[in-house]
Amino acid sequence: MNVIKLNRQRKESITGWFFIFPSLIGFLLFTLLPVLLSLLLSFTNWNFLSGIGSIQFTGLDNYIRMWDDSRFLASLRNNALFTLAVVPSVMLLSLLAALALNKGSYLKSPIRLMIFMPYISSIVAISIVWGILLNPSQGPINAFLRSVGIADPPGWLASSAWALPAVILITVWINIGYNMIIYLAGLQGIPQDLYEASSIDGAGTFRQFMNVTLPMLSSTTFFVMITTIINSFQVFALVFIMTQGGPGTATTVITFYIYQVAFSFYDMGYASAMAWVLFAAILFITWIQWQRQQRWAHN
Repeated sequence: MNVIKLNRQRKESITGWFFIFPSLIGFLLFTLLPVLLSLLLSFTNWNFLSGIGSIQFTGLDNYIRMWDDSRFLASLRNNALFTLAVVPSVMLLSLLAALALNKGSYLKSPIRLMIFMPYISSIVAISIVWGILLNPSQGPINAFLRSVGIADPPGWLASSAWALPAVILITVWINIGYNMIIYLAGLQGIPQDLYEASSIDGAGTFRQFMNVTLPMLSSTTFFVMITTIINSFQVFALVFIMTQGGPGTATTVITFYIYQVAFSFYDMGYASAMAWVLFAAILFITWIQWQRQQRWAHN
């Protein structure tokens, strides 16, 4: 019997490997191998238009060089401002929207769909539409601002002072829907007995929110925070389509600068080094949050 059971387990194991083999090969060839090659390239100087024979080993030069690169430092600063603005805004607005929909009883499904639509819409279409809306001279937003008495409305994407805030606002608007759904799932998973017990103890709506809702949503909040931080460091499409990193370096973020260095300046070694610095930054921030999560998240 043991031999038959062992043969059956071996056959099931072989069948399982057979089904995942195509995906495994795809992962190895198109994900893991390029990642490892990019690590090797980060220690080289290579213009890929010159062919593989032009690769020159430079050690840590690329990693040292970036800290004297004003455009890289500007992109790092922009990314930090972007993350500090987007993460709390998305978390707060998503939670408020989820609370409102969880309590409301009318038109919940249509409103939820309207809030969620930007997240599943084409980022290219969103960028084009918002570019038209934010046109400083002919856009409807500035036309409205002039109609209410603002003689000199912001230049938005054409202004170095307003371009990054505009991209931040659009990013927040896009991401509210997805995180709202996550919070809704968390809210619906809170036992109603806790609210009934706190109500018997005399707790009002605010105290129930602070003492029941927020603690029970701590794991959901942790997930939303981590994913939003990671996504904020990977913002690219909005910047690429709407501003091309401008005006100047006003909206140049790390991912866009990596793209520029790799595919406009053809410096693959330097671009790979910056990509690994970005990876290390995301990994470090995630690790810090994971350590802190064990103290405040309710499991």
